[in-house]
Amino acid sequence: MEMEFIYVPIVVAIITAGIYGLFELIIRRKERLTIIEKIGDKLDPSMLRGRMALPSYSNLPRVSYGALKAGCLIAGIGLGLLVGFIINASLAAGNTLYADEWYRNNIAGVSYGASVLLFGGIGLIIAFVVEMNFTKKKKEEDHSEE
Repeated sequence: MEMEFIYVPIVVAIITAGIYGLFELIIRRKERLTIIEKIGDKLDPSMLRGRMALPSYSNLPRVSYGALKAGCLIAGIGLGLLVGFIINASLAAGNTLYADEWYRNNIAGVSYGASVLLFGGIGLIIAFVVEMNFTKKKKEEDHSEE
């Protein structure tokens, strides 16, 4: 294997992140409990009568854009792989400059990686823009009905 040197830092990073997350959860729980205790001492239940009614959101349709985001991301990754393949095919086709196998592999890795990240990011940006347009149209329709 060529990249055995990376295993130790990755394992250390994962363990460190797990320990940090565990401590953060414990500390956050203690902070919340102390805040609840401090507020609970000052509140009287008679003060909250009639003020704790939550607004009704049942008449609004809940729209999730998760499928849109995932679809745009997957389409962007697919397009990135295609562009990376086209870049590699065009560089390798009868080109004696890239005859060195190590250099050709590095070019392939960089072009595939950069293309996938670039087009995946563009796909997420497109999903964000489409979601904002849908939200804006929905708000305009809601205001026009009132």
